[in-house]
Amino acid sequence: MTRSYIVEIKILKHRPNFLKYREIEDFLRGVLHCKCSLIQMKLSIGIVGLPNVGKSTLFNLLTKQEVLVANYPFATIDPNVGIVPVPDKRLSQLTEISKSKKTIPAVVEFYDIAGLVKGAHGGEGLGNQFLSHIREAQAIVHIVRCFSDENIIHVEHSVDPLRDLETINTELLMKDLETLNKRVAKAEGEAKTGDKQKVKDFEVLQSAQKFLAAGNLLTLMPQEIQREPIIKELQLLTGKPQIFLLNGTGEIPEAVLYRIKALKSDYLVMDLAEAYDLTPLITKAYEVLGLISFFTTGEDETRAWTVERGAKAPQAVGVIHTDFEHKFIRAEIVSYDDLVSSGGWSQAKQKGKMRLEGKDYEVKDGDVIVVRHG
Repeated sequence: MTRSYIVEIKILKHRPNFLKYREIEDFLRGVLHCKCSLIQMKLSIGIVGLPNVGKSTLFNLLTKQEVLVANYPFATIDPNVGIVPVPDKRLSQLTEISKSKKTIPAVVEFYDIAGLVKGAHGGEGLGNQFLSHIREAQAIVHIVRCFSDENIIHVEHSVDPLRDLETINTELLMKDLETLNKRVAKAEGEAKTGDKQKVKDFEVLQSAQKFLAAGNLLTLMPQEIQREPIIKELQLLTGKPQIFLLNGTGEIPEAVLYRIKALKSDYLVMDLAEAYDLTPLITKAYEVLGLISFFTTGEDETRAWTVERGAKAPQAVGVIHTDFEHKFIRAEIVSYDDLVSSGGWSQAKQKGKMRLEGKDYEVKDGDVIVVRHG
């Protein structure tokens, strides 16, 4: 058990790409005789922005961990990874009803990524290594400085939120074009074999290349292009949903809000210099990534699990244990509201609030689930 635990922690820390997870899981199950699931829907977010805009301050507020915060560019040399519990009041209520010994929330991984500067895609500052770190995140919190403070150095020597926003997006865009140019060149040769899939991949890559070359972020492309496997495997930086965190107290310039709207992104206005309830940020991240939480509860533990909205029951319960997905028969389900109003699982069942759902059931946010499996 100790060996499997150590291996799992290292895997999660280094976050190999999704396609390797099954191989790793097979190794753990077959060689170490460890039945576990690594393919869990975990929320990972990269915190990006220019130097001295509040990235490490946000990270500290989120994790209560002290990372290096200094008033000069590149104070953060390596990405700090913080595991942050997802606030959910429903957990405590379920714990009380079930008299659970443990309460385990869903978690978010936050990556504090060092400040980017103009020219980062070409290696300026500490650019390339930081841009590569962003690939590991599912979403980006893009912090834009909207406050004036002569005691805090600005890398461009003036505060201009719109300029700064465009600087970061341009760096992400240029790095993606570099990736696409290399992949298009390779795909062109592969398409000459006449293989229909290779020809299609080449055409898809060309369309993405042309779109980005015109100065557009990948998130603005039609969804059918973004979902193409050849695009998804590249983990393009501008294909990740962005939440703009506008750090300041004054009125935000209309041009900034207009630009964020044009990018079809979401934003929050916060003053990170003050203690702040950061629950809205995590809630917003769930929203933009289309994630929900369901629960398991009992005397041993009450736990929240994260899945994509629209996940079918077998895939959802597979995050608990891989056998649950493969040997799924049915799930007993009571909504959170019905469970609480009934006073417990047995009472909800007696009142006819418990449902038996099969393989085609889409799990809903707040579902409390007991799995029946072979």
